[in-house]
Amino acid sequence: MKVELWCLGKNTIKYLDKGIEDYTKRIKHYVPFEMQVFHIPSARKNEAPENIKQIEAEIVLKKLSSTDTLILLDEGGTHYSSKKMALEIQKYFNHTQGKLIFHIGGAFGFHETVYQRAKAQISFSKMTFNHLLFRLIFLEQFYRSMTILKGEPYHH
Repeated sequence: MKVELWCLGKNTIKYLDKGIEDYTKRIKHYVPFEMQVFHIPSARKNEAPENIKQIEAEIVLKKLSSTDTLILLDEGGTHYSSKKMALEIQKYFNHTQGKLIFHIGGAFGFHETVYQRAKAQISFSKMTFNHLLFRLIFLEQFYRSMTILKGEPYHH
């Protein structure tokens, strides 16, 4: 099974690139992994938030296969400890036929059609993180989940 992290907009915080590359490489030791970055046409960036969410939804939903499992990384999602998160990921590994896709939304969150298509929502904190910084946070926690599942000492 392939795992993907979907993001909207290119990374403009360049010092994050090294960490993203490092954790992506680590994750690939455990599962086929790829990060997909979808770009919003710059002419559309000044539209109303609901229109931007609609544009983002159209881009994302067009890329999904009917067998893909979509997990939204959303402030309104379920909170897990690192160990519980690893167990949840294992459940998805066991029951996903297509790709397992984790999706970080844009600045305004997700459109209702994306919520409807998603299998679950996960929140990493009650705090709000910059969506560019959160890419690195997610990758570290996903890597941690892989090491927990393999019984490796990264997580103490």
